[in-house]
Amino acid sequence: MFRRTFWFTTGVAAGVWATTKVNRKLAKLTPESLALQAADRAVIAGRKVKLFALDVRDGMAHREAALKDALGLAAVPPEPDRRALPEQRRLVALEQHHPYNSFTRKEDH
Repeated sequence: MFRRTFWFTTGVAAGVWATTKVNRKLAKLTPESLALQAADRAVIAGRKVKLFALDVRDGMAHREAALKDALGLAAVPPEPDRRALPEQRRLVALEQHHPYNSFTRKEDH
């Protein structure tokens, strides 16, 4: 008698569990649920793209500053009353002596 009651209760519990599981899976497959899932994933993808773009922009700014420092093009902070044109600057890279700078165009051939 107790054995039958135990197995009956176990069967009912398994049936309720399986029914609940199936109903949850079916609810996830409705058009409204699929649309919400797609919208959530699109929002997450948009955030990732935005973070990637911000990282790229930050990296570009750092690299641009490093290149300007290497070429001697560091920006001069503007003065509020400056009206004259700035002096002409020469690139530091052109002033360095390099073995290839001594060639003329005729020697390149």
